[in-house]
Amino acid sequence: MKTAHTEIIHPVLELENISYRVRTDEQTLDILTDCNLSLAAQQTVAIVGRSGSGKSTLLSIMAGLEKPSDGEVSLLGHSLRQLNEDQCAQIRAQQVGFVFQNFQLLSSMTALENILMPLELFQVDSAREKAFDALDKVGLSKRAHHLPAQLSGGEQQRVAIARAFVSTPTILFADEPTGNLDEHTAAQIQQLLFELNQTHQTTLVLVTHDMNYARQCQQVLQLQHGQLTPWPHS
Repeated sequence: MKTAHTEIIHPVLELENISYRVRTDEQTLDILTDCNLSLAAQQTVAIVGRSGSGKSTLLSIMAGLEKPSDGEVSLLGHSLRQLNEDQCAQIRAQQVGFVFQNFQLLSSMTALENILMPLELFQVDSAREKAFDALDKVGLSKRAHHLPAQLSGGEQQRVAIARAFVSTPTILFADEPTGNLDEHTAAQIQQLLFELNQTHQTTLVLVTHDMNYARQCQQVLQLQHGQLTPWPHS
């Protein structure tokens, strides 16, 4: 008699009792305390909280850019504690998108080259065409050959967003992705991120101070006093 095989579906992201402490000469500061989270494919979640509450730190821990003081992070079925830096970097490069608050564009590369970089690293077909398309989607096709220093802050942010979604990542972390944009452009970028979520089943983890933006996500969480809890008004 044949038995049915049940496919085990792992969460795309799972946090177990994540804590993060910073030690100074005089004291130990608890930034995060026992944070827990489990996200499935295509889920959207917004994390809100006051400035300095640890939101960006939490996002970096989720993506494996920062190591927690305690707890376990599972990203795309991999326990990050068991991986070395090269293995973590490979997972991020192939399946993770990250939009940083401070853009992190390479100053010696044009807007197009910054977007091309992750595609060329893994020899993606039609890389240049895809990079131009990503630039066009954020309204910067005419700025393709400009260096970051020749772009405004808002334009640099749009390049960073195009770079994050050009490889259609499995999970996208966005740290205040519209914080430097005017209202019209911010609305366009918000729509783009949710389109990516719908079209490619991309899981979206968003840090934002904009509650109207946050409420478009399926789940809103609040980071307060180092604890991650459901937003009381969601």
